[in-house]
Amino acid sequence: MKRPTQVDVARLAGVSRATVSYVVNGLTDGRVPISEDTRQRVLQAVDQLGYVPDARAQSLRSGDTKTIGLIIPDIRNPHFWEHAEGVEQEARASGYHMLLSDIALNSEYAEEIFKGLSRRRIDGLIFMGSFIDQSEEAKKILTILSKRGLPLVEISDHNIDYEVDFVMSDYREATKEVMAYLLSLQHQRIGLIYGVATPVLAEDRLQPYQEGLLAAGLPVEQELIARCGPTIEDGYQAALQLLKLPNRPTAIISINDLLAIGALRAARDLGLDVPTDLSLIGYDDIQMAKYLVPRLTTVSKDSIRVGREAVKQLLGRMNNPDLPRQKINVPPQLIKRESTGPAPTL
Repeated sequence: MKRPTQVDVARLAGVSRATVSYVVNGLTDGRVPISEDTRQRVLQAVDQLGYVPDARAQSLRSGDTKTIGLIIPDIRNPHFWEHAEGVEQEARASGYHMLLSDIALNSEYAEEIFKGLSRRRIDGLIFMGSFIDQSEEAKKILTILSKRGLPLVEISDHNIDYEVDFVMSDYREATKEVMAYLLSLQHQRIGLIYGVATPVLAEDRLQPYQEGLLAAGLPVEQELIARCGPTIEDGYQAALQLLKLPNRPTAIISINDLLAIGALRAARDLGLDVPTDLSLIGYDDIQMAKYLVPRLTTVSKDSIRVGREAVKQLLGRMNNPDLPRQKINVPPQLIKRESTGPAPTL
C-alpha cells in the first residue's frame, strides 16, 4: 500500500499542502494564522490516513535530527550497557533517539567509527573515549567536530585535556577506601587483576593500590599485579596465575566486575572459599554483582546516573553553545557485600 503523503492529507482535509505542513510541524501557535477548526480537520485527516511525517525530510528542513550519538568501548561489558541505558532514558524523556556504536576496544576500528559518526547527521555526541588518548587521528577528528560546533560530552574516569564538556567518575578516592578496608581486615598480600585494553582505563585504580601498600609499609610486588585483557576468561586466567603463587594473595582486587567474576570461578576451581580463604573486590557494580554467590563487594559509580547527566550536559550545550565548559563529578562508593572478610592464616 502506498504510504500517505501530505498531499493526500491536504486533499482529505480540503486544505493546501502548505497548511498540512504548518500543522504537522507545529507552526500554528501564533506563527502561522491557521484557525483551530482547520487545524483539527488536518489532524483528523492525519489520523484517518495514518500519515507519519518523514523524519529525514523534517531534519533537513529544521537542521535538527533528534538523534544523539553514543560511543561505548566494549559492548560485552554490562557496565557500559548501564551507561547506555542512562543515556537512552534521558534522551527519550527529552524527545531524542540514541544512535549507539561500539568501538570493540580496537583503536583502528574506533577511528573508523568516529569518522563515520562525524559524517552522520546527529545533534550531539557522547563518547567514552579513552581511545582518543591513544590515537592522533581520533584527536584530529575530535578537533574538527568541535570546530564544526557539534555538541560533545565525554564520560571519563580521569581529567582530560581537550576542551569538551565531561562527566567524570574517578575511582581514585574509592580505591583508597578499598585499600584501607582490606588492610583493616589484616590482609597483607593483596593482588590486583589489571585487565585493560589501554593502561589509561584503570590508572585511577592501579596508582592508589600501589600507594596504599606503600603507606602501610608493604612492598609493591609486581608478581601480585596480573596484567591481562578485559574479559571474564582473562580474569579467570589472571586469578589462577595469582592463586598458584607459592605465597598467594589473601585478597584480590579486580579492576572491573567481569574480571572479578572470572576470579571467583578460579578460586572455586582451586578449592578456595570466598571469603574464608580469599577476599575479592570488583568495580562498577554491574547488576549481576549482587546475585553472585557470594554477593560481590564492589565499587559503584551509578552508571545510569552518569549516562543521564551526560545527556543533560549535551542538551544544555545544544540550547546554549556559548556556555563555559561544563564539568560534573559523580563520586563512586564502596559497597561491602559477602565476598570480603578477615584475612586467613596461611
